[in-house]
Amino acid sequence: MQKDEGLYMDTFSNIAHGFSAGGIWMWAIFVAQIISLAIIAERVFALYIRRGSEQMDIALGFEEDIKKGQLDKVMSKARRVSNSNAIGLVAQAGTQAAIDLGGRDEIQARMDEVLLKENSKFEKRIGYLAMLGNVGTLLGLLGTIVGMIGSFDAVSQANPAEKATQLAHHISIAMYCTAYGLIMAIPALIMFSVLQNRATHLAEDLNQSALKIFNWLSYSYETVTTKKSRSNN
Repeated sequence: MQKDEGLYMDTFSNIAHGFSAGGIWMWAIFVAQIISLAIIAERVFALYIRRGSEQMDIALGFEEDIKKGQLDKVMSKARRVSNSNAIGLVAQAGTQAAIDLGGRDEIQARMDEVLLKENSKFEKRIGYLAMLGNVGTLLGLLGTIVGMIGSFDAVSQANPAEKATQLAHHISIAMYCTAYGLIMAIPALIMFSVLQNRATHLAEDLNQSALKIFNWLSYSYETVTTKKSRSNN
């Protein structure tokens, strides 16, 4: 037990030493890491906790009321689910167009407007993770190069007996930057792929669900012009 604790203490001590020795580049990577972790936490909450993947199930709950012409009931249901499910907002827009007797084109236009806005929310800030991962890797490489330059300068001015020691010491410090850059970049790039896949899945689910509602509404309700022409005949 004491041996394990000693190992952990040595590990943390080495990390702290490497962080302080890496200088400004380690701090730059640290800032990028904090930003990436904040984005990951916010996107995980937004895409996994706040947004569910049951949009199709919710959409199917509107079918019977739409076909019966109970649009007020549809609007009431849509409002109840709109806070946590984007399909509620899309259903509201399409149902309101149907109530106004705008016809197929207006129903589609209003639903597409909401869909465009909601789909853009899924992709929000995810692209920054790929950029931050690449920046972290490049900052680590840049810190390593600067450290290597400093190590050769130090060796050129050292005594022959101390050159090997000085070179090894400065190279090990320079490598900390590369290691920390990779430590920061790998989780960011992994989560970029995971969150991108989740956003795509949610967008597809929302679009397919919206198409169901659009079909029910557009086939059940006609334009004002058509209604008037039928009543005149």
